[in-house]
Amino acid sequence: MSKPNPQSILSLDIGKKRVGLAGCDPLGITVKVLPAIIRTNITNEIKEFKKLCQQRNVKGLVIGIPLDQEGRATPQAIYCQKYGVKIAQALDLPIAWVNEHSSTWAAEKIYNLKGDRSGKLDSAAALLLLRQWLEEGPALKPINSATY
Repeated sequence: MSKPNPQSILSLDIGKKRVGLAGCDPLGITVKVLPAIIRTNITNEIKEFKKLCQQRNVKGLVIGIPLDQEGRATPQAIYCQKYGVKIAQALDLPIAWVNEHSSTWAAEKIYNLKGDRSGKLDSAAALLLLRQWLEEGPALKPINSATY
């Protein structure tokens, strides 16, 4: 994979209780942890995503997919993919999927967040996903053609 074109991106680490968030500037230089969204219902979550995307002038979404060690989709990966598609469609944004295998574990270790339930760990994992995407891609694709 080649490096994607830098632009303002929102990275999502999707969980059942929270969605960890990170964003980058339009040049892809500054990557920042953003407050996690507490899951309530899809309608409220979409409103929060829309507001954040407008504030940050977001041009695409990077979404973590937890594949297993052999690169196969886990039940959580399928859940994340369905949720990610709903969000991308509602926001009319292109998407890129990133394998998030071990991202939460890595974020725990790097940022000393073991046992965190505040959303900081979720957003730290989203930050690692965004950094990975900036280095490796893949390119953003329109939601109707963005499959993992």
